[in-house]
Amino acid sequence: MAVSQPRVEKDSEDCSLLPLVHDVIKCMDKDKDGQDVHQELMKLKTKIQKAREQISNMPGIDSSPQEQQHQLATLREQVRTKNQLLQKYKSLCMFDVPKAS
Repeated sequence: MAVSQPRVEKDSEDCSLLPLVHDVIKCMDKDKDGQDVHQELMKLKTKIQKAREQISNMPGIDSSPQEQQHQLATLREQVRTKNQLLQKYKSLCMFDVPKAS
């Protein structure tokens, strides 16, 4: 039961809203007519929308916490079983590489 997780680009991981909020407040102090404020608010709105899209596209977001816990337990059991098999095969000494003289 392998679940492929999409890779997220480095610059799309930056969801920090604080700099944009700071820019909005700064524009509100400087610009009284609101043109720059409106522009900065649109940037903030766009950033929030992108963050919402990323969250809705995350794997497992549609699963309940109980389902996620069940999946986690299943995956841990698979890892445990595979580790046991790996140790068993290692102990058979079939993979010993002869030393070169």
